[in-house]
Amino acid sequence: MELFGTSLQSIYLTVLIISGSLTLLYMLFGDVLDGVFEAFDFLNPTLILAFFTFFSASGYIFELVTSLHSILIIVISLLIAFLLDTLLNVFVLIPLSTAEESLVYTEESLKGRIGKIIVSVPEDGFGEVIIEGISGVISKPAASFDNEGIAEGEKVLVIDVKNGVLYVTPHDTEQLLG
Repeated sequence: MELFGTSLQSIYLTVLIISGSLTLLYMLFGDVLDGVFEAFDFLNPTLILAFFTFFSASGYIFELVTSLHSILIIVISLLIAFLLDTLLNVFVLIPLSTAEESLVYTEESLKGRIGKIIVSVPEDGFGEVIIEGISGVISKPAASFDNEGIAEGEKVLVIDVKNGVLYVTPHDTEQLLG
């Protein structure tokens, strides 16, 4: 079958190349376009491009391999594209959009952790402590829980957190083992 003097197989291949190229460009530069499509929540460019890619790929393959009528191939290709697009949305895009950042910490989770003073804490003053963890190194302002000076390089235990400041006390591992 021909459309506008061009075979459907050529049209499918052209749409496949264009939609595949646009998909690749969207993957590379998609952050720029996210602001444009933010107003239209129901128009997800990933799903639109994937639909055209699935439709044209299946149409091209069916035209090339089978001897089915072109109208039947269009219907089958539309169904395949709709099914694959739905599966892509349900099993990939929705879980990715609702995924939480796993490397985030809360100030409450810092209580009870052991850190190291990198800027000494004077009496009734502030210093700085670093806490190493799986997600990296956290550097926070620190104050002495008992209002006593803590020297640089000393290990400390985080007792409390108020307004972003860690209240720490010296942590002596020898005392615990002795």
